[in-house]
Amino acid sequence: MNKHPNKLKKVKSSYLATGSIIALIIAASPYIFYSYESFPQTKTWETFLFTYQANWYQEVKVSAWTMMGKFVPLLLLVIWFITCKHWWYHVILIPIGMFAFQLFSVINDDVGITDEVEIWWLFPIMLVIVPFVYLIKAQLSNKLIGKDLRSFEEELGSKNSIWKQIKDLF
Repeated sequence: MNKHPNKLKKVKSSYLATGSIIALIIAASPYIFYSYESFPQTKTWETFLFTYQANWYQEVKVSAWTMMGKFVPLLLLVIWFITCKHWWYHVILIPIGMFAFQLFSVINDDVGITDEVEIWWLFPIMLVIVPFVYLIKAQLSNKLIGKDLRSFEEELGSKNSIWKQIKDLF
């Protein structure tokens, strides 16, 4: 008796359930975005849980519209990052960071204008992610071409003219 077909069936049903949930979230993303239409066009929104005061945007509906404009792309990028199987998927962290900072700025009513300084917060993240992704690409390329890592390190250590370095990139 072989027990593997039952295990394989459970794994397939787990992938089907997870994939269905992800597909449902992606399909519902326009409805999530347009949920701002259900918010009041007043400065104060009182519920039994909390009271929200729209300061910067002057209306709760405008605040919700701005938040949904940042949240929905952030949600879709997080889904893409989690499900991506390509070697470069770490680069997706850069726009995720950008939208996360923008969403934080929108939620934080004390911040004046959003979408201006977030790139400076992303700069340290990009300094780590971009070289990391480039090194992964270089290692994959070397494995495909057949070079070993030592020859790659020697090539990086050799002094080349700026023109030679630019030609090597393309």
